Amino acid sequence: MHILLVHQAFAALGEPGGTRHAELANYLAQRGHKVTIIASPVSYLTGSTPPSGYSSSLENKVVIHRAYTYPALHKSFVHRVFSFFSFMVSSFAIGLRVKEVDLVWGTSPPIFQGLTAWALARLNRAIFLFEVRDLWPAFAIGVGVLRNPILIRLSEWLERFLYRHADLVLVNSPGFSEHVQASGAHRVELVPNGADPRMFDPQADGVDFRKAHGLQHGFIALYAGAHGMSNDLGVVLAAADLLQDRPEISFVFLGDGKDKPALQTKALEMNLKNVHFLSPVAKASMGAALAAANACVAILKPISLYATVYPNKVFDYMAAGRPVLLAIDGVIRTVVEDAQAGIFIPPGDPQALAQAVRWLADHPQEAQEMGRNGRRVVEGKFDRAMWAERLALIFESLKP
Repeated sequence: MHILLVHQAFAALGEPGGTRHAELANYLAQRGHKVTIIASPVSYLTGSTPPSGYSSSLENKVVIHRAYTYPALHKSFVHRVFSFFSFMVSSFAIGLRVKEVDLVWGTSPPIFQGLTAWALARLNRAIFLFEVRDLWPAFAIGVGVLRNPILIRLSEWLERFLYRHADLVLVNSPGFSEHVQASGAHRVELVPNGADPRMFDPQADGVDFRKAHGLQHGFIALYAGAHGMSNDLGVVLAAADLLQDRPEISFVFLGDGKDKPALQTKALEMNLKNVHFLSPVAKASMGAALAAANACVAILKPISLYATVYPNKVFDYMAAGRPVLLAIDGVIRTVVEDAQAGIFIPPGDPQALAQAVRWLADHPQEAQEMGRNGRRVVEGKFDRAMWAERLALIFESLKP
């Protein structure tokens, strides 16, 4: 089967960002399928343009084409829209040159590339699979990014159109299923986020990473990922302020995003000596970074819709054998609490976060046991290879 994936935010294993699709594509290729990916040359996490050009290939004959994308991704919402539409058009032009396609895989967000995937599927008389990674535009409306009533109506129309015209809607969280079915999806399958436990060594101490960044001593609470509006990282800064009486406790922000400069400025204004900002690392190096942490933070704004999400970072934290400081309610809370893999903190509550960090620092044996619990659950229920096989079986059951 020839599978065409249209994905603006695609990140290879050697790039920073979520690599779910790189890992799944490699597995599909190992199984004998041909996978072509149309992606942006502009990093969705950092907004920067790597010097690698427009076409490259991964191992296992997975081919990537880089489509022109307006580069000012992180300047403002308007610039982001320009970025989305530029990729929608340029990816369609490249997709027209990809021949003998059996299945076109669109993914959202950004939702606009879903329209490209639908059009390419219809032109190729191929299967159209639409993957929902976030409930967009509902999330954008919830955080206040999308406010214009006309744009809201158009976005919701496009969402329903794609659900109704997809041969299959794929979701990465069980919390999304009800929404997409109510919005017109005919067939919905779950392939949840997870992690490849082979990328992480829970016994590693991360000493080299610590030395490289001047973090040799003490307890580290690490946040890894996007620094954006939804991530509510001001709450983490407020928690760090409450813990300045514990100089052995540090907070590390690893990643990039639109809000990072403002967060760095705020940390300076608050005179937070216990906060460190680090540049993002490639997924292949994430194991070393997480090994340096004693606990890891996952946080989103206190919006009810976020109760539906399965954040990738939580499964990475668990695979690395680190206790999760979880400031997200809902379905992911159930995973962490059932596994006894961390501590739930009410979203938006810096005092509760500070208290949880303090407790883990004072109870290292219990923290390590939480980490071991999380690792076991990833190995048993959320191993990426296991779900990649499930995805391959779903693809192979579909007929063009």
